[in-house]
Amino acid sequence: MKKNSQPSARNHRTRQRLRIGVDTGGTFTDFIVISKEQQFTFKVPSTPRAPAQAILTGLARAFDELRADRDASPEILLEIVHGTTVATNALLERKGARTALITTAGFEDVIEIGRQARPDLYNLSVTRPAPLIARELRFGAKERVGADGEVIEQLRQSEVKALVKTLRQAEVESIAISLLFSFANPEHERRLAEMLAALDVPISISHQILPEYREYERTSTVTINAYLAPRVSRYLQELTAGLAQSLPKQQASQLRIMQSSGGSISAETAAREPVRTILSGPAGGVVAATHVGALAGCADLITFDMGGTSTDVALCRGGARTTNEAQITGLPVAVPVLDIHTVGAGGGSIAYVDAGGALRVGPESAGADPGPACYGFGTRPTVTDANLVLGRFAGGGLLNGEMTLDEFRAAAVLDQLAAEMSRASGTVVTREEAAQGVIRVANANMEQALRLVSVERGHDPRRFALVSFGGAGGLHAAALAASLRIPRVLIPNYPGAFSALGVLLADVSKDYSRTVMQVVESGSKLPRTIEQEFHVLERQATADLQAEGFTTAQSRLLRSLAMRYRGQSFELEISAAGDPLAQFHQAHRERYGHADPQRAVEIVSVRLRGVGLSEKPVLPRAAQLKRHKAKAQREALVWLDGKRKRVSVYDRAELQPGATIAAPAIIVEYGSTTLVPSGWKAAVDGWQNLLLDSVRSLA
Repeated sequence: MKKNSQPSARNHRTRQRLRIGVDTGGTFTDFIVISKEQQFTFKVPSTPRAPAQAILTGLARAFDELRADRDASPEILLEIVHGTTVATNALLERKGARTALITTAGFEDVIEIGRQARPDLYNLSVTRPAPLIARELRFGAKERVGADGEVIEQLRQSEVKALVKTLRQAEVESIAISLLFSFANPEHERRLAEMLAALDVPISISHQILPEYREYERTSTVTINAYLAPRVSRYLQELTAGLAQSLPKQQASQLRIMQSSGGSISAETAAREPVRTILSGPAGGVVAATHVGALAGCADLITFDMGGTSTDVALCRGGARTTNEAQITGLPVAVPVLDIHTVGAGGGSIAYVDAGGALRVGPESAGADPGPACYGFGTRPTVTDANLVLGRFAGGGLLNGEMTLDEFRAAAVLDQLAAEMSRASGTVVTREEAAQGVIRVANANMEQALRLVSVERGHDPRRFALVSFGGAGGLHAAALAASLRIPRVLIPNYPGAFSALGVLLADVSKDYSRTVMQVVESGSKLPRTIEQEFHVLERQATADLQAEGFTTAQSRLLRSLAMRYRGQSFELEISAAGDPLAQFHQAHRERYGHADPQRAVEIVSVRLRGVGLSEKPVLPRAAQLKRHKAKAQREALVWLDGKRKRVSVYDRAELQPGATIAAPAIIVEYGSTTLVPSGWKAAVDGWQNLLLDSVRSLA
């Protein structure tokens, strides 16, 4: 690996820019390091109980690899962009802060009542998720603002003073404020926040987090933000303090956090608005997939990110799609997020026989501690153990031999599972049959997720490419593509750290919105007030981006409209460029199968995304593409299609652009392993992507 060779004399030092992408996963924390001279990736084990520790350990390793003598290094401006799971885990595990909710009197129970929608219509034993805030910590303020913003009942200062005393006695750690129609007139929310500031706890205000209508979704979103704020803020403070202590004095650092919407924000903003980081890690993978897919000529793609704990999938047709209708653990999150579907199936997903005798895989995961049995500490069979028993790691370890795999321990837990399956079925099940069963069940779970984002939404998966990444994705991608008749699988360079690459590719972005409720009759132009509302949001976005250090030339302002036919309950987000009405009718036809151009359209909200264009990593491309047959490194015995077969093994680091690989084959690399089964052809393109093409689709 090329080392830094800059002169050490202080008077010759020049400040260099070093960018590091960090993605914290359930099993590993991934790093990609990009400097002027080098570009490399590596993994360190995640530390779930203290996530910052794994990051600081990885940063120390990055500096060790960049240069041997830190004191002799040039001055460095270090930019770290971080995809984090702290907010996600706190919400999933219900380990947030003791939070109080203040809303308009009479609406204290809105987060518990919710909507009357019943996703499981025929389930007679549905258990709804409990609200994040207990009833005794939900308070109603005697005030009222009308739907037009007119004050109907003034907020009383004496009542707020009494509320401050009550909240202090309740020892709340965070406060959410969501008053009725505050998006039309936020004055009462502002006054409440000013007086409650005396409690010295984080305060989340709905007109700042989500100034849009729909009381339940707005209150749920601001409640989640308040619930997460203390924990995320502490984490980022610990990480920032750790960076300050561990970095040499001549180095300046900047920390950004990946948002769920596919852009990054400053650590300070993330600490105030952690609800925007709930899908922080998975968002990085989607950003990287759309970027690399476009370079490879695959504009329409389905992303498949299989890690140690879960699998995240998204359909990107010409680009990543965002939504304001996401739900996390049954709770609505109405800020913009990438439209990602997550299923509890990963390399660490635990396999077991349920009470009815059926084989199940996940959603429980072995995680990083204790991890799969083959990592040396786990005691229950996982998907990774099943792949190892079937020989799909080609007799090697992980991370280029840095991590050995315990084959005997994996075999022992699969033997236990086989015995349970034998007792349940009344027939003898071998170790290998049990392992193949685990793979089939895990694939079925992931296939269902892929079908949900494609077939169930009216998209033909045969028209898409499957972009597979994550440490475990390459072993399952071809089988899943075959099930859905997807003709091509693209496995990018650095698949094991692809989300870390994505956070570096992401621009800085800030989202703004305002509810307007403007009706446009058929054949009419957009109301002039829409343009006025955009100007207000654009002034705010420009100021915020300038505060982040972006000039006008480095900034982009993207307008969109939330639109629906008058009388409908839900909207479609449409670009405000061109003819929004025509675009809306077309989008409605694509989504629902029909459109009515003669019907009046309602513009519910105006939305603006302010984008600060960040420096992008330069991905290498081969000047020439000379086709040649790759040379196998060795052979391995692998169970495929119920039989043990001799399979060629290739080292991806030795595969040059233009190389072709005959199936069946296993391709090993630092962060991942790829299985190329019979019926597929593999080749390396000019961007060093591994392309798997179905022989059937080529026929």
